[in-house]
Amino acid sequence: MPSRPAQPHLNGAFYGPPVQPKNKSYHHPGRGSTCNPITCCCSCICNCIIQLICQILITIAIFAAIIGLIFWFIFRPNAPKFHVDNATLTQFTMSSTNNTLNYNLVVNMTFRNPNRRLGIYYDNIEATTMYSGQRFSTQEVDGFYLGHKKEKYIGPVFKGEQVMVFDGGDRSKYELEKSDDVYKIDLKLKLKISYKVLWMKTPKFKAKYECDLKVPLSYKGKVSYVKFEGTNCNFDWWGRS
Repeated sequence: MPSRPAQPHLNGAFYGPPVQPKNKSYHHPGRGSTCNPITCCCSCICNCIIQLICQILITIAIFAAIIGLIFWFIFRPNAPKFHVDNATLTQFTMSSTNNTLNYNLVVNMTFRNPNRRLGIYYDNIEATTMYSGQRFSTQEVDGFYLGHKKEKYIGPVFKGEQVMVFDGGDRSKYELEKSDDVYKIDLKLKLKISYKVLWMKTPKFKAKYECDLKVPLSYKGKVSYVKFEGTNCNFDWWGRS
């Protein structure tokens, strides 16, 4: 019987192909796809509520827009009109020592509602007179209501004295106008307006009028050769009350 060939001496080392280490998997609680039933239920309810609120708000906005368009097509609201018919100035003197202005001014003004289907409420009327960019008097006017195509005549009186802060240019302007006895006076009105639609009343909106007046001075029976001209005033909305 033939003998087996002698085996080479091995020193215990491994000479085969390298063995890759096994990857270890770690489980992190809360990072998997599973979800706590209570948490999932609460999240679903919150999402449903948010979607419902969004749908309600969108519906309200669309409904309000439709109502607004219908209201405009039916009633076609026009801005209220305002103009100054006449202004009488019997005193407008400036002290040469302390820049105190003594004045006596009466302004006859007309409010007019141009709408055929809407009434207008006028509230918190504040009339301010200004000269050379500075206020010298303010009067409060009682509120009132104007029906369709109606007018209201008002004649507030501005009388008193006011210290004015004039520079050289303002003083020169005053002296020039004094020589002609015609003064450029600004009238500004701030008020709140609301419309009456059938039996309903809209919210109040802030409005303002601005009028550039050229007022001749009349005193002791003397009247300036320049006559006052009726003035239409600029109207603008400036916010909701």
